[in-house]
Amino acid sequence: MTRDGFEWTTWFNVDHPGGRGDYEQLDAIRFYYPERVCDRPKALEARTTDWVPASSTGERWHADPALGFWCVHAEQPAGSNCSNYAVRFLCPKGALAQGGWGPWSEWTACSAQCGQVAVQVRSRSCSLRTHHKEQQCIGATMESRTCKGPPCPGGSAPGRWGPWSEWTHCSAQCDQVAIQVRSRSCRVRAQHKEQQCIGSKTENKSCKGPPCPVCTLQCAMGKVNAECDTCMCEDHLLLGSVRSAGGLPAPGAALLLSGPTSKLLTLADHNGHFRIPGLCPDGNTTLAVRLHKHAPLTLVVPHSPKLTSVLHVRLNRAEKLHVLTNPENKVRREGQTAAFCCKVGGTPEPDQYQWFHNGSLLDREQLKYESTLVLRNLRMEQAGEYYCRASSEFGAVKSKPAVLTVIGHNAPLCNPKPESHLIRLPSDCYQKESSSLYYDVGKCPMGACAGQLDKGIRCKDSIAYCCGVAKTEKRQISCQGYELPTMVITQCGCQKCVDTKATVRGRAMAADNGEPMRFGHIFMNGVRISRTGYKGTFSIQVPLDTERLVLTFVDHMHKFVNTTKVLSFNKKGGAVYHEVKLLRKKAPVILRSSETNVIQLGEVEAQDPIAEIEIPPNAFYRENGEVFVGNVKASVTFLDPRDVSTAAAAQSDLNFIGEEGDMLPLRTYGMFSVDFRDEEAGEPLNAGEVKVLLDSAQVKMTEHLSTMKLWSLNPETGLWEEEGDFLPEKKQRGKREERTFLIGNMEIRERRLFNLDVPENRRCYMKVRAFRGDRFMSSEQVEGVVVSLINMEPSAGYSSNPSAWGRFDSVVTGPNGACVPAFCDEEKADAYTAYVMANLGGEELEAIASSPKLNPSTIGVPQPYLSKFNYRRTDHDDPKVKKTAFNVNLAKPSSNVPEEGNGPMYSFENLKECEEAPFSAGHFRFNRVEGDRYDYNTVPFNEDDPLSWTEDYLSWWPKPMEYRACFIKVKINGPHEINVRSRNMGGTHPKTVGQLYGLRDTRSIRDMDQPSVSTVCLEFKCGGMLYDQNRVDRTLVKVIPQGSCKRDSVGPMLQEYLVNHLPLAVNNDTNEFTMLAPLDPLGHNYGIYTVTDQDPRTAKEIALGRCFDGTSDGTSRVMKSNEGVGLTFSCADREATQQSVFQTVQSSQGQPMVSPVKEAKRNRRQRGGAADTRSSRRRSTRNPLPIRNRAAG
Repeated sequence: MTRDGFEWTTWFNVDHPGGRGDYEQLDAIRFYYPERVCDRPKALEARTTDWVPASSTGERWHADPALGFWCVHAEQPAGSNCSNYAVRFLCPKGALAQGGWGPWSEWTACSAQCGQVAVQVRSRSCSLRTHHKEQQCIGATMESRTCKGPPCPGGSAPGRWGPWSEWTHCSAQCDQVAIQVRSRSCRVRAQHKEQQCIGSKTENKSCKGPPCPVCTLQCAMGKVNAECDTCMCEDHLLLGSVRSAGGLPAPGAALLLSGPTSKLLTLADHNGHFRIPGLCPDGNTTLAVRLHKHAPLTLVVPHSPKLTSVLHVRLNRAEKLHVLTNPENKVRREGQTAAFCCKVGGTPEPDQYQWFHNGSLLDREQLKYESTLVLRNLRMEQAGEYYCRASSEFGAVKSKPAVLTVIGHNAPLCNPKPESHLIRLPSDCYQKESSSLYYDVGKCPMGACAGQLDKGIRCKDSIAYCCGVAKTEKRQISCQGYELPTMVITQCGCQKCVDTKATVRGRAMAADNGEPMRFGHIFMNGVRISRTGYKGTFSIQVPLDTERLVLTFVDHMHKFVNTTKVLSFNKKGGAVYHEVKLLRKKAPVILRSSETNVIQLGEVEAQDPIAEIEIPPNAFYRENGEVFVGNVKASVTFLDPRDVSTAAAAQSDLNFIGEEGDMLPLRTYGMFSVDFRDEEAGEPLNAGEVKVLLDSAQVKMTEHLSTMKLWSLNPETGLWEEEGDFLPEKKQRGKREERTFLIGNMEIRERRLFNLDVPENRRCYMKVRAFRGDRFMSSEQVEGVVVSLINMEPSAGYSSNPSAWGRFDSVVTGPNGACVPAFCDEEKADAYTAYVMANLGGEELEAIASSPKLNPSTIGVPQPYLSKFNYRRTDHDDPKVKKTAFNVNLAKPSSNVPEEGNGPMYSFENLKECEEAPFSAGHFRFNRVEGDRYDYNTVPFNEDDPLSWTEDYLSWWPKPMEYRACFIKVKINGPHEINVRSRNMGGTHPKTVGQLYGLRDTRSIRDMDQPSVSTVCLEFKCGGMLYDQNRVDRTLVKVIPQGSCKRDSVGPMLQEYLVNHLPLAVNNDTNEFTMLAPLDPLGHNYGIYTVTDQDPRTAKEIALGRCFDGTSDGTSRVMKSNEGVGLTFSCADREATQQSVFQTVQSSQGQPMVSPVKEAKRNRRQRGGAADTRSSRRRSTRNPLPIRNRAAG
């Protein structure tokens, strides 16, 4: 069948109606049949393989002669799919019979003017795409002919010709001939416009194209294709299947021929199957398989002599880009070199790195950077923040910024003048000069400095240098009856940093009742690194260069949901304690795989579920992709944010990576963990085509409805990744009620934790500081405190009565407090509220009181800004409630109110301002409830900051990263609690003999069952090597009860040890006890408790817990007076009005540091009456005061 000048091609059928439909694409037809279709088909016809014209099938289809024909299943009526179609194309006659030439174009217009001759040109193109010379079309690509212009009117005289133009470009392809043309214009005078030039306006000449390149591809099997990029075997057929990451068929997966430019071969059908004819099974043909949200996979068609080959492909989930190594801070002098390195992981890997300086993109060509940025001959203006941005087709990610500090040639590396640092002296060392118990010993700011650098260009400096103590001076402080030595810093300098190690420790336990997760596994980056103990305890050393510590806790007993946490830690070293709360797995229910199953998500009684999961029939499948038939044991655990007590069990830190690579926060509407198993075999099962229906009535902020998404948690990065969107749909609920649901589709596969979340952009930071006691001084701040903030969701209309929590964040305090992220609102102060709490090693710190009177100077926030926060401690309305948290409105500071620009709230872009805020700026406060303990070190050392350690023979801790804590258990027979002091001096080392290491004062704790007995666990300096590791010193330890006491006995095993390990200390004074500290780690049988750890606070806490328990391996928060005692004193009764030395000093006049709270403590410590009642209570290890409200005692 033909039309005038045209003819139909043969019928083509290169695709089948699998996957998303039937696609007869022109490019694919030309790939298989390169000489069978003209360049520009005039029309297209389609019919089914049963010879039914497409127009008669009743199906919806699309056709375009330039693109081909396609029919999509999703566009057909319910229950119908597309038929299998074949197509043909209408081409010009002879377009395919002349060696592959296409039709001639129309002649160009004749440009000849009157009395002139011109040239007309027409062209054609060769449809044979080949590099083989013998296979090229024969003949010219262009033809020309002359043409005459119209006769000139009136026979006017000719004008004059202008110069010829340049010849046009030769358009001939390889080994072909083309026509080049040049032209000229006729010039005539204005008064003789009727005159014309005689002759041709254009000229043409033939030209040859370049020689064709020779195809060097050699085929061991089959023939080279027209493009000379692969070998084709006409008789071979490649069959196969593609499965997604979860094992389900992957309809629509694209299979491409790899090469300089990838070519689409086919798409997988609805069963994930594909069929590719013509590829050679020679072991060299490479295919690429691509599917949305999956990592591209490259594979080679294996060598085979058979006419049919079979490939089965399983794809892996695309791994979003995430930062593995961040650039490090650098300090350099002018003219030196600095290198910043950025390493990003992901599948596929990033294909581009960009570097930014103070937010401005750096010139790649000038600096020639990739993942490493090298800056040479540094100038002062190059100081600032540097970060990298890595990107791929799957997104982007930004590193954390690194700060480059550039110091002038003659500037000091560190400020040699120490900063002021007050230490608290013993209670009998009141200083009249300062009218206080404080003395300024100075400190050096622990910042990095340039130091002595080699010329190597490294990502990480081979030696780290810090500003530290360069010179000290020993001074004597006058106390009551004795001189107290102390080391005062007089000069700072640049030196090698103290080596430190960061540790996280804590307990993993049930969120509902505190049951420990016993012997659970802990994973990091997919590798098991540790396990929990019998009581759920764990301790993990943080690897160097870690920015985000992501740990996954897995319960092999299957009681608890696998829980991924991002745990904060102190980058300067030391231990941070975390209580990891775990959700208990819901009891399983039995589902029939052949039925529609609905699981409701909601845990609050008398309230509707937040959402429900709908699983269609036959949606369960095994991990190998096989459809599962049978009963399913399903456990779906939902974390309901309407229950505030579940906030601490929230997984990860609710962050995701945005399109530009920034880490952004999410606000949750609930998390659910899914565990499907074969009821009989217990084999894990997956589920496809699952619907999640979210009740829109549960979303209180209407703007969240349009941004709600489904997310899944990546357990290795701790980041949430988008699974899908929600679309609104009205559904009948009950007989009359109609509700709008947000419906999202998902596949439940290898990741078992999902989230209903919205991104939130109203963000702020809250400044919080923690203190050792109720003296709110800069030197009394405590580092390593975990400050947690629970963001509460506002109810409709921004009510101050929130209905649910939306986010949970934790930050560790440093030397300048902590900046905790929070949602906030500038227009309405009560739009968002939050609960804030603080924890140190398992001890809950107290918030500042809000009743009976609000005291802005104590809370740390001045008025009138404080009023906007509506600050309330948890016991504001009920004194019996614990005092360990406060609730505030999250009022964003107004840019128009100057007093609100000085803390405690900072806008999100002002994080640096929050972190560097001076102590005088507004902040919220927590304080430890002071126990009856006091520590004094001759060489000052902050146990919260391992970098403050100083090399000195008199250092209490002689070796950083190996802290050894020692305690002796002392029993007091007497009616009162008393203070006991240990005085620790050099004993056997020639450098320290007779010199003071430090003092420890501790108050004994009354036995609840024995009113006339109290006990104290008293720290002393362990014996052992000093800092030079040259020889040991057995510390001379004096145990001195404060009062009228007499030594009754020394534990027999301790006495035997001291006698057998000479020299023996003189013990003539029966009011005290003296010994040379043991070098061996003795146990409870000796009344000595020794623990070594990488963190001093941890070592002391563990040793103290064992001492309270009276065992060598246990722990207790209650003092057991008769267990593991090493020393016993009897102390006589005193008059009720008599005060101890400590009380006398505390009562002295002119002491401004003592607050009304402190006065109340003194009153409670008076002997007799209510004091006896309070003393009878048991106290904790970390905080010897009772947990109940102390004022109630």
